[in-house]
Amino acid sequence: MSMQDPIADMLTRIRNGQMAKHNEVNFNSSKIKVALAQVLQDEGYISGFNEKTDANNISSLTISLKYYQQRPVIERIKRISRPSLRVYKSCNEIQAVPGFGIQILSTSKGVMSHLKAKELGLGGEVICEIA
Repeated sequence: MSMQDPIADMLTRIRNGQMAKHNEVNFNSSKIKVALAQVLQDEGYISGFNEKTDANNISSLTISLKYYQQRPVIERIKRISRPSLRVYKSCNEIQAVPGFGIQILSTSKGVMSHLKAKELGLGGEVICEIA
């Protein structure tokens, strides 16, 4: 059976991994997932990530989850734009996320946080929201 929304699957695996207090989560890799992991690492929400390719040319992505005083750093992770309902925002429409959170956007210059997109004057598709 094919997966309809691999980004939502990635976010759910991160959410479930932190609820279960796992140190790492694994899933199949893609360019967009690696870009999302890079933004999460740059913003300090995960400890790191590693992409591996096995003998059959199947790439897997391992994300090291981050905790502070035995509590997950990511309190809320939510998919905004879905395959059935895309959400696009211009630079002027992007607003701050309550609770020191970020929105991750897919722009013409790549995947980035809403803070960097506003700084560069870019809009794009709002992939997810993290706090």
